[in-house]
Amino acid sequence: TLSGARGRLASALRGTRAPPSAVARRCLHASGSRPLADRSKKTQEPPFLVCPLSKKPLRYEASTNELINEELRIAYPIIDGIPNIIILEVEQR
Repeated sequence: TLSGARGRLASALRGTRAPPSAVARRCLHASGSRPLADRSKKTQEPPFLVCPLSKKPLRYEASTNELINEELRIAYPIIDGIPNIIILEVEQR
C-alpha cells in the first residue's frame, strides 16, 4: 500500500530500518537489487532516490536534512521523513 511504502521510505531516511516483508524481498530479488539491510553501513543516503531533473543520484546531507544534487546545486528538503522533490519547491544553492 502507499502508506506502507511511505512508512518504509521514512524509516530508511531516518536510519531505522524495518525488516523487509516477504513480498518486498521477492521483488528485490527478482529485480537484482539487494535489501537495504544487506548494503554497506557506510552509506547514509538511500541509493534509489534520484533527482527528477537530472536523473542522477542525490546525496543525503544529515546536517540540513536535505537531499542534494551537486551538479545542479539544488537541495530537496526532507519534511517529517518524506523527501519533498516537487520541483517548484526546491532551494537553489
